[in-house]
Amino acid sequence: MTDHYDAREIRDPAQRESELFSRLPDVLRHAMAAPAYAERLRGVDPASVTSRAALAGLPALRKSELPALHKAAPPFGGFVASPPGAFARLFTSPGPIFEPESTHADPWRGARALYAAGFRPGDVVLNTFSYHLTPGGFIFDASARALGCAVIPAGPGNTDAQFELIEAYRPIGYSGTPDFLKILLDAAAGRDVSSIKRALVSGAAFPKSLQDEMTSRGIAAYQAFGTADLGIVAFETAARDGMVVNEDLILEIVKPGTGDPVAPGDVGEIVVTSLDPQHPWIRLALGDLTAALPGISSCGRTNLRIKGWMGRADQTTKVKGMFVRPEQIAEIGKRHPELGRLRLVVTRAGETDAMTLRAECAAPGEALLSEVAATLRAVTKLTGQVELASLGSLPNDGKVIADQR
Repeated sequence: MTDHYDAREIRDPAQRESELFSRLPDVLRHAMAAPAYAERLRGVDPASVTSRAALAGLPALRKSELPALHKAAPPFGGFVASPPGAFARLFTSPGPIFEPESTHADPWRGARALYAAGFRPGDVVLNTFSYHLTPGGFIFDASARALGCAVIPAGPGNTDAQFELIEAYRPIGYSGTPDFLKILLDAAAGRDVSSIKRALVSGAAFPKSLQDEMTSRGIAAYQAFGTADLGIVAFETAARDGMVVNEDLILEIVKPGTGDPVAPGDVGEIVVTSLDPQHPWIRLALGDLTAALPGISSCGRTNLRIKGWMGRADQTTKVKGMFVRPEQIAEIGKRHPELGRLRLVVTRAGETDAMTLRAECAAPGEALLSEVAATLRAVTKLTGQVELASLGSLPNDGKVIADQR
């Protein structure tokens, strides 16, 4: 047995980057066969999009927009060229957002995440993600079967039936939320669940305290970060040094509310482009925050590593009845390039809303203070205070608007 799913995981990063961007123009052509992408990317020459800089010039598609877009042009908002009958399965997620499952093997790209967590061909896997309408159950089911595992399609709940299945089939692997794994273990009460030795968990927080508890019970549990649209985006490995981005995806980290890349190491919003020609996503902004980690994983996998989920990027709030959005704060930064990180702090002063823009700056002054205050008023249509702070003094947590009311 090798430590890696295939040689692609350990190739030179420059080779991976070259291969991804050599494939991207053809994927863009497939995407632009769908009317919504054709409109959004009007005037774009796919052959010219062969670098991260060129990709960053394309508009981001916000996941938060999808429910309205799908409702306006059901079922897929015009972003899928093929008819529904061309796909294997058809799902819905809260919103509602409608997701098709591609017909090729491992459509959700999860086999290598399971492999990194220690799953191997011939293993029996207890899959407790829901199989009802949403794609979660099938994401992990299809991934395990692509790896060569047998899957028990248990779904969540009904612990008595789960114990019967565990004692009969003796699964070595578990996939599901970490919360439900703990529920199963705590409720066992004499039932034999000792066959479970490894787990790939997702869909809920997995703090180190719970990870340590799983380890103390003889289960090596690892996290995966995924979405109902893309499947598995990144996953933990035995190195436990962040999450490795999946193959066949181009992941960007951008300033919340924009499509502009952050500085290396800064927290920002995850934007993903997938290279599935049957159902490509072009710069899908997930609304989730993360930061890139430097270097490559000690496990030998050479793809980009991220810290994992670090909160939500959608920080839109209302001040005095007016929406204030992260992209407006980004616009202030564009108009004043001498500023560093920005953070709008919203509070209450007496019985009214109040806001203060905190801005990093190398050379503060009264003139700049006045100019930034005027820009804040012009962009948001609201009056607020401005405080200039030293460079590096604001937290690197991706938070652009802090609502403290």
